[in-house]
Amino acid sequence: MTPSQIIKILVGVVVFLVVAIYLLAKLATSGFNVDAEVMTKEAVAARLKPVGQSVASDAPPGMRSGEQVYTAVCISCHGTGLAGSPKFGDAAAWGARISKGFDTLVTHALGGFNAMPAKGGATDLTDDEIKRAVAYMGNAAGGKFTEPAVGGAAAGAKIDPEVNGKKIYESLCVSCHGAGVAGAPKFGDKAAWAARTKAGMEEVQKIATKGLNAMPPKGGFTGSDEEFRSAIDYMVNHSK
Repeated sequence: MTPSQIIKILVGVVVFLVVAIYLLAKLATSGFNVDAEVMTKEAVAARLKPVGQSVASDAPPGMRSGEQVYTAVCISCHGTGLAGSPKFGDAAAWGARISKGFDTLVTHALGGFNAMPAKGGATDLTDDEIKRAVAYMGNAAGGKFTEPAVGGAAAGAKIDPEVNGKKIYESLCVSCHGAGVAGAPKFGDKAAWAARTKAGMEEVQKIATKGLNAMPPKGGFTGSDEEFRSAIDYMVNHSK
């Protein structure tokens, strides 16, 4: 073979090896060849988020305020006036509706009206939570509605621990005090509660209102201090 033929063969071998290495590398890294956009923190978080999400905040069922319900559910349409819904804070759009009265607005919200499904599609909402949301939105546009109190006690009504306190306990406090989770005094445990009530009920409420250890302020309750006190009284009364 002539020198030129040998050189051509060597060049051909080198080219073949380079192409082969490139193709193998391409094959090995093909699963990682993605656009920068799909690897952003936002995109990754969106792909990793849970399939199921809370519909109306983390507040216990029945304990969500009108603002919480609006922010979690109603805002999807009323925030921009979607599908003909009255936009939040738009006095002109709400005026004619407010004039029909609170009961009519609540009936429409509960059963659905025009493009709006029953309860805005959030079937886990209680009737009182819907009423609070209606009052909250109506009042933001000039209405004078009374938003049902969280906990079930009407404004000015006597708050009975055996009624209101029990309701709050069963919907919220039981999650920890029912089994004594994270050091919480267990419901009915005389010794555990006796140690905590030595300083008096006012001190117990003060500590519980502020929060202690794993317990958040008011245990996450969003109602009034009086209603929260009824839940404390209920637990203490049943631990004597």
